[in-house]
Amino acid sequence: MADTTGAFRHETARLVLRDWEDGDWDAFWRGINTPAVMRWLGGVADPAQRTAVRERLEGYRRDHGHTFWVVERREDAALLGFCGLKRSNQKGGPQGMMEVGWRLREDAWGQGYAKEAAAASLDLAFDRFGAAEVIALTVQGNTASWGLMKRLGMQRRADLDFDNADFDPDNPRIIAYAITQQGWQKAA
Repeated sequence: MADTTGAFRHETARLVLRDWEDGDWDAFWRGINTPAVMRWLGGVADPAQRTAVRERLEGYRRDHGHTFWVVERREDAALLGFCGLKRSNQKGGPQGMMEVGWRLREDAWGQGYAKEAAAASLDLAFDRFGAAEVIALTVQGNTASWGLMKRLGMQRRADLDFDNADFDPDNPRIIAYAITQQGWQKAA
């Protein structure tokens, strides 16, 4: 059950980032649980994996006050995916660092929504949640993801790279990008 008291909501020019509601999950999985979207995320998720994702995202909100929030298009309230902040916790990777991440349905790609949502999340990381630095992680093959990291002004952090085969078993290297608060102020 979502906590609606003091619920998080942040608006951008075209998007709303907000806390999850019970009714969001079916629409979310219908939109993103496809071979194209899940290509670099370990493949299409089965029911147990979907339940685990929900529990993790709700746990991040409960434990840290932020999560990967629902991304909703303002003009029609369509649920496009998620974007937001968590504490990095992947097996083998940096632990506890502020991490920005996103996952949007395929028909939302190429329209600037991921950049808009990620930029809003970075603003929130530095202004509301007191981060000194924010990282972003992806597999090497996901050029669209690390391309966005670069467009956001993030810098490659090879010292934070690690291996984790959960996402791309053929090439388990997870690569990291990062940006400091000062770097974000210059990039914005």
